[in-house]
Amino acid sequence: MTSKRRRFVAMVAVVASLALVATGCASKTDTSDTGGAKTTEVVIGIGAPLTDGAVALGQGMVRGANLAVQQANETQELKDLGIKLSTVEGDDKGDPTTGGNVATQFVSNPNLVGVMGHLNSGVTRVAVKIYNQANVLQVSPANTAVDLTNMGMANYFRVCTVDSVQGPAAADYAYKVAGKKVAFVVDDATVYGTGLADEWAKQFAADGGKVAGREKTTDKDTDFKALVTLIKSSGAEIVYYGGIYNSAALLSKQMKEGGVKVPLMGGDGIFDPEYVKLAGAANAIGDYATSVGLPLAELPKGQEFQAAFKAAYPNEAIAAYDAYSYDAANVIIKAIIVAAKEVGADKVTTTEGRKAIIAAAAKTDFEGVTGKVSFDAKGDTTNKAITVYMVGPDGTWAPAPK
Repeated sequence: MTSKRRRFVAMVAVVASLALVATGCASKTDTSDTGGAKTTEVVIGIGAPLTDGAVALGQGMVRGANLAVQQANETQELKDLGIKLSTVEGDDKGDPTTGGNVATQFVSNPNLVGVMGHLNSGVTRVAVKIYNQANVLQVSPANTAVDLTNMGMANYFRVCTVDSVQGPAAADYAYKVAGKKVAFVVDDATVYGTGLADEWAKQFAADGGKVAGREKTTDKDTDFKALVTLIKSSGAEIVYYGGIYNSAALLSKQMKEGGVKVPLMGGDGIFDPEYVKLAGAANAIGDYATSVGLPLAELPKGQEFQAAFKAAYPNEAIAAYDAYSYDAANVIIKAIIVAAKEVGADKVTTTEGRKAIIAAAAKTDFEGVTGKVSFDAKGDTTNKAITVYMVGPDGTWAPAPK
């Protein structure tokens, strides 16, 4: 080979090697804006009803969690740790069997270390066992069934208070503030609806009220004409409904159309603009709902959250669980950060890392959008605040007169 030929081959080799470096073809290392260091991908699942059941609440859960993750990924702390968060949605349809399938799918993801969800207590009763076996942290923004934190699942926490707090608070308001002495109680036969209605009825009777009737429906029922007839003949001054907004709204609508001009009261499951839309504003005016926590306007970080929410979702209204989902997701995020500092960012998705995340979540203590976020020894929130809301003349939910 001539010297000229050798120089040409050498030059081609140099150009080729420079091209590999320039295009990154020489390496499959996952890099981001962490100075070229390897990035650990960490996934948070969002379990919620997205196509069936309380879809409006489920969509709000997705918004809240994604906002928290988006903000976290922009922080220097996560970048310095070399962690990139992402979310994956699981549509549980508000159904326990489907929720179990979602949980199984979630835990099969090797990068998934926590789940923000679920909405329905009955779904969590199935899913939490699957997460616990896989050492996956679960933080719910909405489960209110009392017994969930008595199941002995160390991986389970909730940022909302429970039916044994919410139901009696609503009953006290109905009897002592609204002045209602006779009630008719209905529930949708779900874990959530039954538990809440039981607690309400027990406290209403203890206050001195009369429960003139008690009936069960299902969360799929749409025709309440026969039930309206029973309510009308009972002399009830208020109807308490344990369940979700979709069926509750139809019951309220059919009550008013059937001549039963008394308010319907429900729990956090009906506290959504969709309730007013489905019932019709004229029918919903004067109806009551309780929701966990205080109104955003009364909370120190409420305005900050509202501004961030509006920037992220300019065409959406804040639903009942957007802020709670934001705080629940932040419980998971903060626990991931603590664990990464303890065991190393590259180990947070291992069994050791998952256990460290659960242990960190148990020690949660920060000021969230919904108020102080911390847990007792069972995993229940220490924040027991309840607010009663009423649909006003303008057709929107607002804090009820005290």
